Amino acid sequence: MNDDNLYDVIIIGAGISGISSASHLETYCPKSKYLIIENRQDIGGTWDLFKYPGIRSDSDMHTMGLRLFPWPGKKFLADGPSIKDYLLKAIESFNIKKNISFNKNVISINWKDKESLWHVNINDNQTNKRIQLRSKFVHSCAGYYRYSSGYKPKFKSMDNFNGIFVHPQEWHESINYKNKNIVVIGSGATAITLVPAMAEHAKLVTMVQRSPTYIASMEDEYKYLHHLSKISKKFAYWFIRLTNIVRQQWMYRQIRKWPEQSKEKILDLIKEELPKEYVEEHLTPSYYPWEQRLCIIPDNDLFKAINQNKAEIVTDHIDSFYDNGIILKSGKKIEADIIISATGLVLENFGGMEILLDGVPIEISDTVTYKSMMHSEIPNFLNTFGYINASWTLKADLTSKFLTRLINFMEKNSYQSCRPIIPKNMHLQDEWLSEFSSGYIQRARNIFPKQGNKKPWINTQNYIIDWFEINHGKIQDRNLLFKK
Repeated sequence: MNDDNLYDVIIIGAGISGISSASHLETYCPKSKYLIIENRQDIGGTWDLFKYPGIRSDSDMHTMGLRLFPWPGKKFLADGPSIKDYLLKAIESFNIKKNISFNKNVISINWKDKESLWHVNINDNQTNKRIQLRSKFVHSCAGYYRYSSGYKPKFKSMDNFNGIFVHPQEWHESINYKNKNIVVIGSGATAITLVPAMAEHAKLVTMVQRSPTYIASMEDEYKYLHHLSKISKKFAYWFIRLTNIVRQQWMYRQIRKWPEQSKEKILDLIKEELPKEYVEEHLTPSYYPWEQRLCIIPDNDLFKAINQNKAEIVTDHIDSFYDNGIILKSGKKIEADIIISATGLVLENFGGMEILLDGVPIEISDTVTYKSMMHSEIPNFLNTFGYINASWTLKADLTSKFLTRLINFMEKNSYQSCRPIIPKNMHLQDEWLSEFSSGYIQRARNIFPKQGNKKPWINTQNYIIDWFEINHGKIQDRNLLFKK
């Protein structure tokens, strides 16, 4: 195999995480030869896949945007097409597109210890031919969920329904919902995005939920951004980004410290928009805030749709389907022309690829995460997994920065491999996301890696701590084994 097939880094996925990785390599390791392998026909990942009405970010764009390519807009939460356009501009700015190979699926990666190289086995989706590349590093930026299909529970007598039944992940723009009765099953971020967006054109949108989710409203645009921009656009961006990061981290810690008081505060704000009885029945969760991700809506759009009688929430369990809709456990029937199963994602590690060490498959659930970006005993491999309590991209950028620091350190010291080694006296804990009760996480607990009981083997979920340690901490420590 010639050197044309040898890379310094192979990045898996051309979504926001992969673009973050490439932009950091271009900036901090400009001599590195890298290639992005993308399974789809275009860049964007989530922002290319999802087409459902109202698709938007669920984190503020000044922290969800790339650190090296500031988000230029005024929107607090941006729509999907705007995010896709932003990512295209980022790729153009860093001249990344020449390093992307589309319609390729990474089947497996196999570390050859004698060579200190990854052999990356790829399937060409167009020709169905197998390709093998070699790389010093592999950076998985394939996200955390299965792209082929979402989670769709099996409901009794589903085949009796005469209308359209679709998961948001499979939504296509040819579906006409104007003046139709819509049922949205679920109460998470996707559901609360769909309901007000579809209510603008539908006859009635009914959100059917088994249990409520915490919902907080934010202003759709930054109120004082134009004043700050008069001083300096660069200053305005970084000031807003910094204040958002500090506020997110402070709010998360305060909510977890004072859960009962935080619950009351969130519900009191909703009661300013909707009747108290409605809030108590349909918008008061049984758990405390941040045991699941807090859902954000812009300018009270969901509450406005409810007040205008364009949308409603029904809290009940689904018993069965009938020809014109669904029947609830209470016996109530809800008519529907379209039923959308906003019931969550199917989590998947590394886009479904297999990892082998000298031909021996690795079970990821048996590994322990190092700085929540590397895995014990797996050399020269990083995985991006964003924060649950903050913007995904904050962690993606930190992971990308750590990769460049690691590459430069190893090159300077003539190291060929680096693998995290678990200390003998460390106590292993449960899966690293076990404290979050969201259904899509709990369904996939068996695939998650473990964490330790001390740093750097703990998943901190704290951007400020991670920022200092990853940007300024020592690369070489007793938990990493370097080899020449």
